[in-house]
Amino acid sequence: MNDTVNDAVTYESRDGVAIISINRPDRMNAIGPEVEAGLARAFRRLNESEVDRVGILTGTGSKAFSAGKDMHSEAPPDYRSFTPGVGIALDKPLIAAVSGWCVGGAMVLVLMCDLCVVTEDAKFTYPEAKLGFAGGMIASLAARVPHKIAMELMLLGEVITAERAYQVGFANRIVPPGQHMEAAMVMARRLAGNAPLVMGMLKRLAAATIPQSPVETAGHAWRENERVFRSEDFQEGLASFKQKRTPQFKGA
Repeated sequence: MNDTVNDAVTYESRDGVAIISINRPDRMNAIGPEVEAGLARAFRRLNESEVDRVGILTGTGSKAFSAGKDMHSEAPPDYRSFTPGVGIALDKPLIAAVSGWCVGGAMVLVLMCDLCVVTEDAKFTYPEAKLGFAGGMIASLAARVPHKIAMELMLLGEVITAERAYQVGFANRIVPPGQHMEAAMVMARRLAGNAPLVMGMLKRLAAATIPQSPVETAGHAWRENERVFRSEDFQEGLASFKQKRTPQFKGA
């Protein structure tokens, strides 16, 4: 089943797998406010789905998984609001399927996925130190690949190839151009047949084991705050205060 989360993000449910695609090929799938909102909605939908047990995150077209921040947008990105495992608590496995360029904040998205398939022509770079801005969540890379490699990526801002990404543990599979989705689906179908409770438990335990950057930790706090502010109890608290009555909280 195909569905559009919004104009910038699509959600397709296939064989128990949610295929979440950044859908801005004309802008190399750059991340602006519409993409941020679309990804947040898509990840929440995956969380709540009774059918989809696994997610694949990819970009439309072959030129780029994502070129990172949309430089035509003046709005500062807020990766806390939509990054899987940070802004969105995601117990279900998430696979990144990367073709072409993966730049800046897009590397953060791949970083927070559980598994990664890349094409032979994929390229990764984090050029923020050259551009004069950064959100800081990329610092979590130092807990997921060797420290010196992480610092090379963050501070020098140079391009690394798919082969290099595989060598340092940033990618699980390298496939020929155009075959990343097929390879990701093979992996996803295998995961979809596994025990959901066990996979969710292992994801949570792994997340608790991996050291987190201060920005990532702040993202978790932001998520908990958002959960409260979206709750019925929050609305009940406001209403009871205005109506000068005792609130009737439901824990929801």
